[in-house]
Amino acid sequence: MSWIGSVAIELTYKDSKGKLANELIYRDREVDLEILESGKPWSFDGNADLLRLVSEAQRFRLAYLFDPLLAVHTSLVDPLPHQITAVCESMLPRQPLRFLLADDLGAGKTIMTGLLIKELIARGDLQRCLIVCPDNLVEQWQDELCRRFHLPFEIMTNDKYEAARTGNWFTENPLSICRLDKLTHNEDAQEKLKTTDWDVVVCDEAHKMSTSFWGGEIRRTKRYKLGQLLPTLTRHFLLLTATPHNGKEEDFQLFMALVDGDRFEGKFRDGVHSINASDLMSRMIKEDLLKFDGRPLFPERKAYTAEYELSDGEADLYQRVTDVREEFNRAEQLANDRRRGTIGFALTVLQRRLAS
Repeated sequence: MSWIGSVAIELTYKDSKGKLANELIYRDREVDLEILESGKPWSFDGNADLLRLVSEAQRFRLAYLFDPLLAVHTSLVDPLPHQITAVCESMLPRQPLRFLLADDLGAGKTIMTGLLIKELIARGDLQRCLIVCPDNLVEQWQDELCRRFHLPFEIMTNDKYEAARTGNWFTENPLSICRLDKLTHNEDAQEKLKTTDWDVVVCDEAHKMSTSFWGGEIRRTKRYKLGQLLPTLTRHFLLLTATPHNGKEEDFQLFMALVDGDRFEGKFRDGVHSINASDLMSRMIKEDLLKFDGRPLFPERKAYTAEYELSDGEADLYQRVTDVREEFNRAEQLANDRRRGTIGFALTVLQRRLAS
């Protein structure tokens, strides 16, 4: 420090980082100056509440590193062994995820999906998620995800879609649920989907997007085209269905092409191609599902024939609705193929309903 006359001083100092600085100070700033006693470079006079808030936020952000079942412990669910195994061992390690969850009906595919979404959010790997499902399941999905996992998903309706402030409902709703057929037939919605980045896309009842060969060529339905579009818009893509296979290997290969288009390219030919999708899907039947104590989750299935006697009137009715051969023959003679198939289907439904 050196005086310049009697009205100013030239001050040379080092800041907290050790950087040398120089400043000219005049007497009119004297009232703002204060002499401080030298103290320790580290003090504990900060805001304790703010320090605790920051440390807790950091602890929560890294919680998944210390608790591999974080989503389980922060959700209102009691998951079963196969659900924890599917999420933590089969799906979470895959980066990016391309997977088919094809467990039997009642295995809890909704629970597994919720656990996956919750875990990815905790790891900072999910900000935007889209769930596509049939019309009758949208409210069920919304209720399950909100009640069990505290995830506020919004359902796309016509009114909400048209009233979007930005013109794109998807950008305004990072957690979205859409009806399969509404999305399939709405080309404008598909175009807006393409302009939106998604972290996870889930398709429930995914077998509805399957297709087949017709005359040696793939008959690409609108649902199948939607199934081909969705994985191109997201990092993680998950298909859910309890009926992945219809008995035809070529159709199953087309369906699995939604998960991995390169591996399942081309038409399946028996004796030439082999299908091994075990690394891309999980398939557990009810007989394989167990509780933590090793007991079966579902009771054993026992099929047997129940015998009973029909009264004269019941026997006559059964005989009449069973003997539909003559009506089938008449339907076969119709020139209109579409009408012939419709009548045949109606006769089959009538026979089964009345005879059951």
